[in-house]
Amino acid sequence: MTRYLDAAALTELAQRAERIDAPPCACTKTPLDGWQSQPLSLDERQLEQVGTLMREDEAEPTFAEHLPDGIGYWSEQAPISPRHFPYNRCGVWACSSCGRLYLRYTEGGGYFVDQRIRALKANLIDDAPL
Repeated sequence: MTRYLDAAALTELAQRAERIDAPPCACTKTPLDGWQSQPLSLDERQLEQVGTLMREDEAEPTFAEHLPDGIGYWSEQAPISPRHFPYNRCGVWACSSCGRLYLRYTEGGGYFVDQRIRALKANLIDDAPL
């Protein structure tokens, strides 16, 4: 079972990972500061799930977003709000080579499925209420 991470645990994990002085890695070939479709250059085998933001006691997570001040979903400055979409559907993944952390979820539309990924940055975590 994957460990649920609340905002405090997520922040602590992100801060610890950011203290690692990791050199460039295969996982950094494509900038992932904002949401991206998972790039083909990222070998999924080097990612290991270390936690989840999906609560077990929530039958259907909300689709409400937290995008203050007109910041867009794709923006590198968009807050990482664990209670809001899409973060409430994310797994937290670590690169096994360098230790960098990423958020991942699957976006599904009428005729497509898209694996999305974003770098986890402690300074962007916002424990905003629903």
